[in-house]
Amino acid sequence: MSTRLRAGRVDGELVDLTVEGGVLTEVRPHSPGPGVDLQGRVVVPGLWDSHVHFDQWALSRRRLDLSGAGSAAQAAALVEARLRSDPPADGMLVGAGFRDALWPDLPRADLLPPAPRIVLVSADLHCCWVNAAAAAHYGVPPGVVREQDWIPIMEDVRLAGDVDRAADEAARAAAARGVVGVVDFEAPFPLDAWASRIAAGTRSLRVVSSVWPPALDLALERGLRTGAAVPGTDGLLTMGPLKIVTDGSLNTRTAFCVDPYPGLEGTPHPCGMVLVPRSELEPLLRRAAAGGLDVAVHAIGDAANAFVLDAFAATGARGRVEHAQLLQDTDVPRFAALGITASVQPEHAVDDRDVADHYWADRTRRAFVFRSLLAAGATLALGSDAPVAPLDPWVAIAAAVHRSGDAREPWHPEQHLTLAEALAASYGPDGPLRAGRVADLAVLDADPARCTPAQLRALPVAATMLAGRWTHTTL
Repeated sequence: MSTRLRAGRVDGELVDLTVEGGVLTEVRPHSPGPGVDLQGRVVVPGLWDSHVHFDQWALSRRRLDLSGAGSAAQAAALVEARLRSDPPADGMLVGAGFRDALWPDLPRADLLPPAPRIVLVSADLHCCWVNAAAAAHYGVPPGVVREQDWIPIMEDVRLAGDVDRAADEAARAAAARGVVGVVDFEAPFPLDAWASRIAAGTRSLRVVSSVWPPALDLALERGLRTGAAVPGTDGLLTMGPLKIVTDGSLNTRTAFCVDPYPGLEGTPHPCGMVLVPRSELEPLLRRAAAGGLDVAVHAIGDAANAFVLDAFAATGARGRVEHAQLLQDTDVPRFAALGITASVQPEHAVDDRDVADHYWADRTRRAFVFRSLLAAGATLALGSDAPVAPLDPWVAIAAAVHRSGDAREPWHPEQHLTLAEALAASYGPDGPLRAGRVADLAVLDADPARCTPAQLRALPVAATMLAGRWTHTTL
């Protein structure tokens, strides 16, 4: 089947695009003729989100939103209001999105009603806040549960929702923002779930599915290799990297740093937490490499990034560092030297600027250094870390370009990307529009180059095409 897209604007030129068999076969100057009239709209490659926790994102869209709470007391009041207006039918209330790093009060269990079960998920997915009933159910102390102790609760809460329906809705919503693909870091191994969803009709996105260490043996036994398409999914599902989380996060004050966090001196983990030490990390990298898997290693603190880069250098493994939020100056050029992609989430620089100014006060010039990485030759891949930030590439692009999400001046503007650079880091594996590439396209209702920062964040998408078929269209 052949489709002609007429009068689209690509790199400032008015062109016609021909799509045949899911491939963009021709891009030529515009001339009169039949086809879908784009009326001069801008056409760009379909966009990718290179870091999502898709099930958590899909379910968070249905959970009690705590992102606006400025204190533990305010969050508790939102819980009380939801219990009055819409008590949970299944005996558990799940909230999401709280950020307690700068709260004036602590998220204590006694602020929450003792029943029913209440699990409040932090915005960074590195801890939760549970009441007495939930603590008894999960066998943990009431209050805040962090890092590895929280992971089994996260998995149980995820399975308690109608995940497949929520995922289909979230995939369609992503397509409406110009997204054609995601790299999914849901734990421990979402590949089979995605194969079932695609078979059932969830076909709005390409999905690269990661695997975590608890399921690594299964992936290796099945002979799955990074980049290999999964049979029966029409090329929509491919095997991704091994995901390893070596440290925590800034908001939870568990990112592993060279210097201690203010106020944490004398605590068990004043510099954050090492969740997978180098002695365990290197064998995992070697096993993955031997089995044909790339590796995606979560590292946020500067100390974590240093030993992760050391492990890549020692093993020769291929892959990415996820987040790379705080770097020592000497580590910036090592990304390019080692061929390691910096998978970064620009909205975190916006969301975390106040937390970083407090807890990394003397080192923020080394935080979220997108310009420095690019200037040093590193490859950048932009993402959201949804649900930590919205699965919306225009939000990420705007944050990378403008380094502010509100009326304040840009935060460390010296580290901004140009619009062209941010777009290029969002285009995914097939790169710019050219004849011969897969026909994954987005048709825009506004020119990104003419948008204000607020307009860029909310840029309207007229249509999204995936392998020659529309996954979203208002044309």
